[in-house]
Formats: sequence, C-alpha cells, structure tokens
Amino acid sequence: MEIKMPQLGESVTEGTIGKWLVKPGDAVKKYQPIAEVITDKVNAEIPAPADGTIISLAVEEGSTHSVGTLIATMQTAGEAPVAAPAPAPTAAPVGATVGAPAPTARASTAVLERPAGGARYSPAVMKLAQEHGLDLTRISGSGLGGRITRKDVEAVIAAGGAATQAQPAADCVGSMVAAQAETAAPAPAPAPAPAPTPLAADQVIPVDAVRRRIAEKMRQSKHEAPHAWTMMPVDVTGLVKLKEQVGEEFKRREGISLSFVPFFIKAVVESLKEYPIINSQWAGDSIIMKKEINISIAVATETALAVPVIKQADRLSIAGLNHAVADLAGRARAGKLTLDDISGGTFTVNNTGYFGSFMSAPIINHPQAAILSFEAITKTPVVLENDAIAIRSIMNICMSLDHRVLDGLVCGRFLQAVKARLESYQPGSIQLY
Repeated sequence: MEIKMPQLGESVTEGTIGKWLVKPGDAVKKYQPIAEVITDKVNAEIPAPADGTIISLAVEEGSTHSVGTLIATMQTAGEAPVAAPAPAPTAAPVGATVGAPAPTARASTAVLERPAGGARYSPAVMKLAQEHGLDLTRISGSGLGGRITRKDVEAVIAAGGAATQAQPAADCVGSMVAAQAETAAPAPAPAPAPAPTPLAADQVIPVDAVRRRIAEKMRQSKHEAPHAWTMMPVDVTGLVKLKEQVGEEFKRREGISLSFVPFFIKAVVESLKEYPIINSQWAGDSIIMKKEINISIAVATETALAVPVIKQADRLSIAGLNHAVADLAGRARAGKLTLDDISGGTFTVNNTGYFGSFMSAPIINHPQAAILSFEAITKTPVVLENDAIAIRSIMNICMSLDHRVLDGLVCGRFLQAVKARLESYQPGSIQLY
C-alpha cells in the first residue's frame, strides 16, 4: 500500500516531513501517527491508513513534498510478505569513469529549495551554481532519484563550467524533443541573488520548517496577488465607553475578559453582508464569491503566525465571538489547533493594535481577496463639526486588497460601512448576547 502526502488544509499544496515516527519493519495500527508534517498553517500528524508493517520510507526528514507525493509504503495485515524495494540505479556524475562504482548518495537534512522549474536542490547546490553561473537543469544528477549533488556541480566546474552541454545522447528522440522544448521555451528567470555572508560577530539563526513555509506563503501571496492598500480613521469613543461599562460584569458572568476584537469582527461580518464581493477568492478565469462568512483571525505565537478560523461568524453574538476568539487564540499558542480550525477562512481580521501599531499594510491571506487590520486606539485631539476641539478615542483601520478581485470604490464603501458600525457602538446600543 502506498502512503502519500495528504491534503493538509484548504489551499495547502505541500508539506514538510518534520519527523518520522516509524522506521521500516515497524508494525503499525490503523490511525497510528507515522510522521509529523509541517505546513505554513498547522503542524499535523499523518496516520497509518491500515494495520500492517512499514516497508520503506520514500522521503527524508526535512524535505518538502507536494500533495499526492509517495512518502512511504506499507504491507497491510493479511498480505503476503513484500520485500522493501531496491533503490533505483543512479546516473554517473559528470567526469566519472564508466564502469566505476556509483558514489553513495548522502541524504541532506536541509530543507530543499524549489526553483522555477519545479526540481529540488539543496541550498549548497543552489549557492554553488549561482556563484559560477551554472544552469542546474543542464546537469545530470548522481544522487538519490537523480538529485544533483554538490560533487556533480564541482565536477562541472572542474571541467570548465560546461553546464550548458547537451544531456547524454542516450536517446536521439528524447534529445530532439528536449532541443525543441528549449527553443520554444521562454528565457529562464534570472537566478536569485546569492545569500549574504555573515561576519564573524554575527549570529546565524537556522531557518526552521515553519518559518520557511511562512516565508514561501508570504512570497506566493505578494507574487500572485497585486496588493493595493487603503486606510480610514474611526472614532471609537463610544465603543471604549461601552467596554468600560460592561467589562467587569461580562467577566463575572462569562469567566473571560471582554476584548475589542469581537466588536471588530461584528462590524466586519455585517459589512460583508452588505458588500459580499469582498468575501471572494480569485480563481483564474472566475471569481468565487463565498456564501459562508468564515473569519480568519491572525494569532502570533512565539515562533510563528497561526490563522485559525471562526466558522459562520455572522451567526454569533458579541459574547459568542469573544469566546471563539479566546478559544482559538489559546489553542493556537498551545499548538493544539486542528486542520479544521485553520481551514475555510474567507476574510481575515488582524488586531495589530494589540502591539501598539497605528498603521500597517498586511499581506493578504491567500487565497482570500482582502485582509483588514485594526490599529491601536489612541487619545487624539479632533476638530468637531462646530470647529470645537475635543479629545476622542481614534483608531485606524487598514485594508489590503487583491486588485484582481476588488477595486478602490467597493473597498472604500466597505470601510465606510465598517467605520459607521463601529462608531455606532455606544453604551446600551448593542446586545452582547
């Protein structure tokens, strides 16, 4: 039985094997965890699909693979014994003597990089190729599964850097197809700039799998979605008074403190009903306007950023939203979120004001169309309609939008709707339950 990388949440296309929990020959029970997998959204465990015995592990710890990739094989209970598959023969490296024993492939524990062509190279190989201007797609690999090793690149460099030589002419038809494809294909994208070299006094912090996945998703969002940004000030003086008035009684009754976040979410979900196009996703040749309003909330942990989801947030009261936020934030910081907790979000709310920020330009939570940040509430002198000056509690709301889906007009009106609702929250003006 083949075990493949599972779908680990909506919009998640790959995962990193953080740790194998079994080894070849181990007996496992159905649903027993066999591996820990890391994505940008959640850490999860892959369960055994049946009772049986692990035959082989097809991928290494620390390696990243797309959904559907074979990661292990097992023999289910009751099947005839199956021998572990022999490793496939590897191609001889450039400069190797024909007939000589192939070098033993050494597994790398580094997380592998994914260049534009889809192949995977180690950071050392990428750096060496960039330094010498070599095209890795033209080098034959001697590593496991044809992977290019550092020795392969060094052999090319020693041979004069002939990285653009044609591939071995083992198949004339294959060579012709490759040549035609090369002629028709556009010029490759320029190689990324080499990584900076640390000085002796610098501290080098290894990039773990979680940080690498976050970096990749942020790059994907900025690369795919043309971001636009807008901001609007909101007078929340009444909301501040409301929270001060009911906060102590709420805590006695509910057992948790009342925060500003459920009021922010309430204003957002009611405004999304008014402007449903904001609750959309780009789908290439169409725009998907989501029926459910599922609010993602950004939660910072010590090492990463989690974005759990409040499902059907428009059906919850202020009290219900407050409990949902507290529950998800607590479990996010404890590392106890499930796949369901982080799936299905349609719009993201970010409370950057918690850190004292008064202006921000958040990156959109792909594949959503927009994200709204609520900034710090500050006492500010304001000129009123009669030209009088008063001290008011002012908060900026900052929205990043995917300009493929949304335009400034509808987003401006949406922000006005959120602003109007927040400014209407006064003592006695809104039901908490």
